[in-house]
Amino acid sequence: MAQPLVGVVMGSNSDWEVMRHAAAQLRALGVPFERRVVSAHRTPDLLFQYAETAASRGLRCIIAGAGGAAHLPGMLAAKTLLPVLGVPIPSRYLKGLDSLLSIVQMPKGVPVATFAIGEAGAANAALFAAALLAAAGDAALAARLEAFRAEQEAAVLAMTIPEEE
Repeated sequence: MAQPLVGVVMGSNSDWEVMRHAAAQLRALGVPFERRVVSAHRTPDLLFQYAETAASRGLRCIIAGAGGAAHLPGMLAAKTLLPVLGVPIPSRYLKGLDSLLSIVQMPKGVPVATFAIGEAGAANAALFAAALLAAAGDAALAARLEAFRAEQEAAVLAMTIPEEE
């Protein structure tokens, strides 16, 4: 197995239903990644250790999914210089709006790139991570991203609209 370049972390295994979309997109593009549950509130020492060792373990960025108060992405960003890509997980009562606001409203000086709530956000975070790696000099990955975009374009161009009844 190739050395992971992207960390895919979530606050609970129940977040996997959303975060699996990030993993699937990374896998489809051939980007090696690791996945792990790291809770900001229940395992803060693990969170600090994960963030502090991420770069030395070869990671180039971290995709962090979190729901509710959603402190995971921000706390990771506070403990590493790697780019952190935040994915708001839909919550039971506020449907992920609470998660989105918690992630996007980081204080000046500790940025977290924030994506859409749910599956689209997870997939787009993976595409963004791949773009970061491609821009850093991975020409083969850049070609795979171009092919992905061409497939998207072809799918739209092949769409038809049903006739009116």
